[in-house]
Amino acid sequence: MPHDTSLIGTIVAGLGVAFLMGALAHRLRISPIAGYLLAGVLVGPFTPGFVADTGLALQLAEIGVILLMFGVGLHFSLKDLLSVRKIAVPGAILQIAVATALGMMLGMWLGWSVEGSAVFGLALSVASTVVLLRALQARDMVETEKGRIAVGWLIVEDLVMVLALVLLPAMFGSRGDEGGSAGLLQSAAIVMVKVVGFVAFMFVIARRVLPWVLHWVAHSGSRELFRLAVLAIALGVAFGAAVIFDVSFALGAFFAGMILGETQLSRRAAEETLPLRDAFAVLFFVSVGMLFDPKVLIEQPGPVLATVAIIVVGKSVAAYALVRAFGHNSGTALTVSVSLAQIGEFSFILAGLGVGLKVLPETGRDLILAGSLLSILFNPILFSLAVKRMRSDEPEAVEEEEGVDAPAPCNAGVVLIGYGRVGSHIGSLICGRGEGLTVIEDQKDMAAAAREAGATVIIGDATKESVLRQAGLDTASTLLIAIPEGVEAGAIVRRARAINPKLVIVARAHSDEEVADLVRRGADHVVMAERETASRMAERAMLTLA
Repeated sequence: MPHDTSLIGTIVAGLGVAFLMGALAHRLRISPIAGYLLAGVLVGPFTPGFVADTGLALQLAEIGVILLMFGVGLHFSLKDLLSVRKIAVPGAILQIAVATALGMMLGMWLGWSVEGSAVFGLALSVASTVVLLRALQARDMVETEKGRIAVGWLIVEDLVMVLALVLLPAMFGSRGDEGGSAGLLQSAAIVMVKVVGFVAFMFVIARRVLPWVLHWVAHSGSRELFRLAVLAIALGVAFGAAVIFDVSFALGAFFAGMILGETQLSRRAAEETLPLRDAFAVLFFVSVGMLFDPKVLIEQPGPVLATVAIIVVGKSVAAYALVRAFGHNSGTALTVSVSLAQIGEFSFILAGLGVGLKVLPETGRDLILAGSLLSILFNPILFSLAVKRMRSDEPEAVEEEEGVDAPAPCNAGVVLIGYGRVGSHIGSLICGRGEGLTVIEDQKDMAAAAREAGATVIIGDATKESVLRQAGLDTASTLLIAIPEGVEAGAIVRRARAINPKLVIVARAHSDEEVADLVRRGADHVVMAERETASRMAERAMLTLA
């Protein structure tokens, strides 16, 4: 019986080859993103062998963008967004103007029309949602001032692109020919009304309905229904925002996440969407690679280099200067400028629309795709260099960015990692006896609870050696690992044992495999909840039988 396997083949090929290339990149100590992009080139239409469905890959990538922006919204409050409006709005608009002007200069130098050059420049001005957020999340910067400015900047860029995508057909399509300037103004007015209507709908109606739905599902006790509700809200709001209000999927998902982020279930919602978020984000990078034709590097090396220079150098310098002009330090300016030194999904959409309207030549689309792939490939390297520069130039600011309470290492005898359900019980028992305790936690609400209980708190990623040393692990007597993630716990045990060979390490596990892995990595004692529960229940049974 024949089957249509385009979707299955695309997913299998995309994820399978991405895994192999990502593993190779990790082995070579370069960013896995490079491997994902190369995987897309290998399964794309411009290389021999299996060819995945490019259209399906792009749609799957859109799901990744939706889930990623939804996750960011869960950790991003309206207060955070409004706090950066004075720099994000004018900064993003001016940076778009500078990048568009540079792109227009290159396009006109290549002999294109003014209109085509303008579309080309506009496509070079907007950063990729996935790349920017991946870079910030990898360095725990989303909830910092630098991260808030970068995300706010990105949202303004998205709004400008939404406006551009509606105005381009009005200017160069049949509507533009018939309506002239009046039709253009009418289209612009309709776009603004729809955006305002979407924002009003989200904050007046959805702000009441969505949290109520999520709380109702949570009280049902079904984890499966809760996960389904979160995904339905994220994807449903994003799709509805695009169909009804003509705003982007990413913007709709961000607002949905921001509204649910005000509820007590935001952390759980973020955890439930994380696996799908990561998988579909990988498909985004694969889809970028599939669009890339390597021949453009050989046939047009000069224009390709000029395009990459505008994205990586011109746009970054403009953003850096603007952030500094608004009174922020060099560390913040460097973070924002490097975050924006790439282009992505909106650029592809603009390029496709420009070619479809016969405004942008196909050569321009090829240059945009080449610039996107190369800038995404270079971005993790630039980000790493920027972080090293910030650490050397502004050591105090970096320590604050990592979330460390004090620059001097702590001296507590007991270090606890994780202050969730299990960790909070451990902490209350230790602090209740008046003993010194240092807690490492990456969630601000849980860190605040640990601080209220009397513990010294470090907000940071416990898998990082610098954070463990800041907790005073080299002089501590005991390390308690209360986080439920076995892979992260294993990495922590290995680094902790290297820092302090005499340390007593007690970890938490959920399976026999995790127990064996933690012991192999250096844990002295591993507690598995199921075993402890069985032992206590058996003891109670024996007492009743005695």
